[in-house]
Amino acid sequence: MASISSFLPLMVALAFVVIFIGSSNAQLTPNFYGKSCPQLFTTVRSVVQSAIRKEARMGASLLRLHFHDCFVNGCDASNLLDDTSSFKGEKSASPNFQSARGFEVIDRIKTAVEKVCPSVVSCADILAITARDSVVALGGPSWDVKLGRRDARIANQAAANSSIPPANSSLSRLVSSFQSQGLSTQDLVALYGAHTIGQARCTNFRAHVYNDTDIDASFARSLRAKCPSSNGRGDNNLAPLDPQTPTSFDNTYFQGLVNKKAVLHSDQELFNGGSTASLVQTYSTNPSKFKADFVAYAQLSANFYCNSCPDLFPTVRRVVEAAIQREARMGASLLRLHFHDCFVNGCDGSNLLDDTPTFKGEKTAQPNVNSARGFEVIDQIKSAVEQVCPGIVSCADIVTIAARDSVAILGGPQWETNLGRRDALTASAAAANSSIPPAKSSLSNLISSFQNHGLSTRDLVALYGAHTIGQARCANFRAHIYKDKNIDASFARANQARCPSSSGNGDNNLAPLDPQTPTRFDNSYFQSLVNKQAILHSDQELYNGGSTDLLVRTYSANLDAFMFDFVAAIIKMGDIKPLTGSQGEIRKNCRRIN
Repeated sequence: MASISSFLPLMVALAFVVIFIGSSNAQLTPNFYGKSCPQLFTTVRSVVQSAIRKEARMGASLLRLHFHDCFVNGCDASNLLDDTSSFKGEKSASPNFQSARGFEVIDRIKTAVEKVCPSVVSCADILAITARDSVVALGGPSWDVKLGRRDARIANQAAANSSIPPANSSLSRLVSSFQSQGLSTQDLVALYGAHTIGQARCTNFRAHVYNDTDIDASFARSLRAKCPSSNGRGDNNLAPLDPQTPTSFDNTYFQGLVNKKAVLHSDQELFNGGSTASLVQTYSTNPSKFKADFVAYAQLSANFYCNSCPDLFPTVRRVVEAAIQREARMGASLLRLHFHDCFVNGCDGSNLLDDTPTFKGEKTAQPNVNSARGFEVIDQIKSAVEQVCPGIVSCADIVTIAARDSVAILGGPQWETNLGRRDALTASAAAANSSIPPAKSSLSNLISSFQNHGLSTRDLVALYGAHTIGQARCANFRAHIYKDKNIDASFARANQARCPSSSGNGDNNLAPLDPQTPTRFDNSYFQSLVNKQAILHSDQELYNGGSTDLLVRTYSANLDAFMFDFVAAIIKMGDIKPLTGSQGEIRKNCRRIN
């Protein structure tokens, strides 16, 4: 965003998505500085409030700094660095030059923070906190900021020029740009709502007000009065991105889009007959929905139940351990429940619901029927949790914790699980059928499916590494072992012995997804892909001469790289469209709504 406040607020999901762009959120937590710098938040807020009192526009500028940081190689404060003899920094990149501002406020905050806790807090974290405090100071929502980032040692002007979407972007370019950062189309629209504050420069909206036809005529004329038509004249003249309430964080920006009163071409693209128009319309009439979506993921926190259910984690762990001791395969089944929950309308426990007279649930959807299992273990966990803290913990969070514990028990990594989800009031078999990629998927279909959920190609490969545990049904691998050519011949013959060629014959016979170590969470699954010994067509697609080959080979040789990326990806997946606040409910029984 080339506008003065085209901070395209990554912020909002800000504390949330931010976290994921270029860093492992497993290391980020709201209480990161709880002991090392207890005065951090009050210190930052004091300076931010003072700066905004002096100039209301500064709030948007500080928010924009955070966005322009996160969209360039992650949230690492690289955009704060001045040029050096060894690199040309991001301040003079096209999206920032004569536009990015507020650096002196960040300097003042850093100085103030250094006085109370020297050499403890990163500049990247200061940017994240400052963005949140700026939104709050201008009337917007608050959220817990996840902290623990460290600062980059280098900046990249070329990356800034290529990664930050300009003001003349089409909708398809915006969607692609956000997807490349692991952000969904809904994230795009919600985050663009940060344009409810701030200003744009004439040079960035000149073409829109003189050449575009999707703009209110009288509004265009009013902007032409402050922005001459010829380049070089009045380039730095400003206009508010939200003409109604330019210094108040609300939903009037979306009302402006509906009325064709966007200052920037890229903004009006969100409401121009495309896929985002309905969401813009929703936000324009429902400020609560906008603010909820803006901060939804930021409401998830590893310590959400710290006070309300302190025995939660050991309670869940005991039941999961007992279940896996009885049957090692159960770990993979519980992990799969989490995947199949999150990929259907978000991580809301909807796939646990039985059918009712008003909806057909997800259990009988094609990806789950005769396949999804472990529901009785979730019931056992829920029962145990209800005994120690009744009516507190959602089924969606229980599934998330159970997935994490299953991975750890089977030898995989451990991570802090973000919590605070609420449970869905309905389920959708149709959504499950369309959202969960089938075993016959091509690589392009897999990439597209993951992108639709705000997950990158790296996330795809890392998350598919969960197939290092678990089993596949003959019905799902029959075509691969009999018809595909990209499979080791002896491996195919071995599996043909357990999977007859005719449909309906042995459909439920099982084969391990990882033939080497089927009950251990490691990287041997990727070694199998390299050796053309994948049991599923979709798995082998990850290593079949396409764009993911290199990453598969990396993971096959580097266990630590796989584990690190898997943790980052599964946390990111766990934050897909959670129900928070007053949305949904806390189910008493995971199989039915209250």
